[in-house]
Amino acid sequence: MNKDKIAEIFARFRQANPKPTTELNYRTPFELLVAVTLSAQATDKSVNLATHQLFKDANTPQAILALGVEGLSRYIRTIGLYNGKAKNIIATCRILLDEHGGEVPRTREALEALPGVGRKTANVILNTAFGEPTMAVDTHIFRVSNRTRIAPGKNVRVVEDKLIKVVPEHYQHDAHHWLILHGRYVCVARKPKCPTCLIVDLCEYKQKTPAEAVVVKPKGSVAPPRLRR
Repeated sequence: MNKDKIAEIFARFRQANPKPTTELNYRTPFELLVAVTLSAQATDKSVNLATHQLFKDANTPQAILALGVEGLSRYIRTIGLYNGKAKNIIATCRILLDEHGGEVPRTREALEALPGVGRKTANVILNTAFGEPTMAVDTHIFRVSNRTRIAPGKNVRVVEDKLIKVVPEHYQHDAHHWLILHGRYVCVARKPKCPTCLIVDLCEYKQKTPAEAVVVKPKGSVAPPRLRR
């Protein structure tokens, strides 16, 4: 995909959504760190439901550390892998207090040294909490980047590096949010919503979904529905 197409794609994303952000609920960098840690293999909606009460009762490293693994687990038990996540968050709180004055560090190296924090989580924190132009490549961004041909790659690191290279600088801060939202709601995994996509004419995906059939079921009928195009 050439640079003019890429620039137009992100121009359209910005016009449609000038100030994109994460769908995780948070108020401080620490709350965001906890929420992103919990979001691994879980939906943002499920994380928000769990953190709603947690952050009311404990939203600092000191307060969550005081809960202990068992106490924290009671708040997040509706989230997948909650035991392991609780252990990582408690260990993270201890490190933040012992090594960082209770503050979330602002460097990739320090973030990735925290339990349960990998490159993607570090990128989210650096971008969303601290305004760095990073690309947190998740399954949605990986899919969209490959389908559209904006930044094709065989693994998430290759896609991340290509996005940093090809996305115009003035779009880089918001780019990963636009791509996540596009993958979550439009360029979905099984049946992308190409007929309603705002970049359908720019996308280079060869197997675009055609206009969906309209299901019409005669009133009062139990017969299989007819398909009308």
